[in-house]
Amino acid sequence: MIGVSSSSAVLDPEPPSVLEARRFSLRQRFLLSLISWASYLAISLIGPTLRYSISWEEPPSPPDATYEKPVIYSFWHRAVFASAWLWRKTGIAVMVSRSFDGEYIARTIEKLGFVAVRGSSSRGGANALLGLRSQLERGNLVAFTIDGPRGPKYVAKPGPVLLSRSTAFPMAAFYVALSDAWVLNSWDQLMIPKPFSKALVRFSAKMRVPAAAGDEEMADFHQQLQAALERVTRFAEDHVAQVGSPDFPIIKA
Repeated sequence: MIGVSSSSAVLDPEPPSVLEARRFSLRQRFLLSLISWASYLAISLIGPTLRYSISWEEPPSPPDATYEKPVIYSFWHRAVFASAWLWRKTGIAVMVSRSFDGEYIARTIEKLGFVAVRGSSSRGGANALLGLRSQLERGNLVAFTIDGPRGPKYVAKPGPVLLSRSTAFPMAAFYVALSDAWVLNSWDQLMIPKPFSKALVRFSAKMRVPAAAGDEEMADFHQQLQAALERVTRFAEDHVAQVGSPDFPIIKA
């Protein structure tokens, strides 16, 4: 179980049953194929038209980076579409749930060159964290759709805090705001950008959880992560209309 309730918690493997591949019915397999390919095509068609700019709370290294690694990133589920296009073919490892919805997201992002690590706070979580730790140790970046797989929206799960403590790697938050998007009537209000929309990415400063952090410190870092997510979301939404100005130059996506 993922949590921050014990200062001595480690990433213990889940029972063997959760390691087995999720089995889907014939109808589900058909829908997974259809939805994942449709999602991939939509991202591939709309993505090249988007105009991205990136803003940081603290200077990145290198200065022209579109992300830093190895870092444990968190972002809201609703920003998956624009994030997937910007960081395609980078090998970023993303934790996705073992649900039906998580599976089509996993298949979609794998087509775009991401590594899908299956698990969630309710199922297979510890093994997923072990997989993400392995990716970090290889020097890769990892990311959590932090309010997934089914919400509540804008409420961060504690997984990144536990992973940061166990690996000594920093965590940070980002958000991608869109100037013009279709917003689905789903739990996460998923944003599908309209062609030629502006997209502003805002990164928070990094936070590093000490290996000896106890219960109170872990809870505090969880709140810091929540606050960072809320902060970058507000900033990006407030400034996305300025993408293309000298303060928010367009980058090559």
